[in-house]
Amino acid sequence: MGSNKDIYRHLCETEGEKIPLFLQYWWMETVCEGKEWDVAIAYAKYGTVSGAIPYLIGSKFGLRYIVQPQLTQYNGPWYNYPDGLDMRKRIQFQYDVDAQLIAHLKGLKLAFFSQNFAPSVKNWLPYHWAGFRQTTRYSYRYEDISDTESLLELMSPKNRRYKIETMMPSVEVEDIESDELVAMHRDFLNHQDKRSLFSKEFLKRVCDTSVKRGNGTVIALREKTTGNRIGAAFAVYDSNCAYALVTAYDKAGDAAAVNTCLFWALMKTLSGRTKAFDFEGSMDKGIEYFFRSFGATPIAYHHVWKVNNPLLKPFLERRGI
Repeated sequence: MGSNKDIYRHLCETEGEKIPLFLQYWWMETVCEGKEWDVAIAYAKYGTVSGAIPYLIGSKFGLRYIVQPQLTQYNGPWYNYPDGLDMRKRIQFQYDVDAQLIAHLKGLKLAFFSQNFAPSVKNWLPYHWAGFRQTTRYSYRYEDISDTESLLELMSPKNRRYKIETMMPSVEVEDIESDELVAMHRDFLNHQDKRSLFSKEFLKRVCDTSVKRGNGTVIALREKTTGNRIGAAFAVYDSNCAYALVTAYDKAGDAAAVNTCLFWALMKTLSGRTKAFDFEGSMDKGIEYFFRSFGATPIAYHHVWKVNNPLLKPFLERRGI
């Protein structure tokens, strides 16, 4: 039968985009390269796969744990619902899948578990019953970017719409190589005296793999008068949704305007390739305000976690992992 990862790879190949982008085999292989990752699989009565949950597993001081891979907003369970289920049977199907996935996670003897479940996962009750805890987090999303001009009407006139209408005529949007994005991202962080959360090699690998597969775009804004690049951005997408993962811009200029136009350029670029656009929301008040001013819809998702190690429990539970 092969390993769980072999089974999951075949599942992703056969089910295609029925499985969300961040749960795809290729994505996990890319963001977890050089690390250990695996997948829990649930089965229906006749041996068909009924659900799965991929996970990155780490180890430190002999303690094993599950956390989100870098640049991965959501993991969590995926349910292979059969057609024609009414709500009662659909919920029972989910609970049967969750029971198997939770049993798998329990068998790993983890010190702690921490994952963001995708917004499509509305019901986390089986995890609550199994002793997991939950924190609600938020992102912002346009559910349909097919008509980008109509999105301007949703935006804050003074903050977002004005900046787009003022700056976009003076810049050109161009595709760039991952090396150029990486360099701009490093310069951007250096100007803020910050360190990157991931290596240059990691960001380049994720960009190159995504673009090669037709699941990513790397763009830049270039001033028409000077020829200078003033910002760059990277997003991944499938036919269902795009996710803005990295932006970088010249801190010497109008940072708010450049960042606004980067998001606008991503939406214009991806309109027609995907349906929705996720701003990759943040619980930070300042970042939340920036995304909210675009007029996108707030969406809730579950951060589900559990601390099993008694020595770590007081510290991690205070932080909510």
